[in-house]
Amino acid sequence: MSSLRVDYLSGAMAHRLKYGGGRQQTIGRAIGIRGKEELHVVDATAGLGRDAFIMASLGARVTLIERSEEMQLMLAEGLEQCRQAGGEYAGIADRMTLLCGDAKDLLPQLAPEVIYVDPMHPARKGSALVKLPLRQVREIVGSDDDSPELMRVALASARKRVVLKWPLKGAYIEGIRKPSHQILGKSTRYDVFISPLPAEAGPG
Repeated sequence: MSSLRVDYLSGAMAHRLKYGGGRQQTIGRAIGIRGKEELHVVDATAGLGRDAFIMASLGARVTLIERSEEMQLMLAEGLEQCRQAGGEYAGIADRMTLLCGDAKDLLPQLAPEVIYVDPMHPARKGSALVKLPLRQVREIVGSDDDSPELMRVALASARKRVVLKWPLKGAYIEGIRKPSHQILGKSTRYDVFISPLPAEAGPG
């Protein structure tokens, strides 16, 4: 796994930071970022932290949760490189907080405005393979078989919304209510669950 690392300073991440389209890109609309509001977003399945980095670049305060110690070390190195680089990169890293643990245990304690869930997606059928870095991440973190349970905890813990990143044509996760709306990308979609639902809001 020596070839796998977290790098926000060059390549695709640097290009996306410069030319990605700002808050109008799909992830910005999915988490509901607008104006000067500073949302607290918890990325419950941090992985390589790429989506968390983009959310932080849009002005969100992002808490990353990663239960793999190996992935956590790579994330910490990537964030430290950003701080050493200074400027815009350091500012983004300063809005990112890394926690190691199981999101199912940590989310109820954090109770953030937005919870972002991007679990390992079901294996693709046919000959098409996901890109090498994502295959390497899967080898480290596994298949995230507890995604339904994580989603139930997320839906009970988020104060404003839960965002699930999922394959564009992927079936809904069994046992989870249908999203309030969806934002579609080229190969993935964002299922957005507004929380609480009016019927769940309770008195007051």
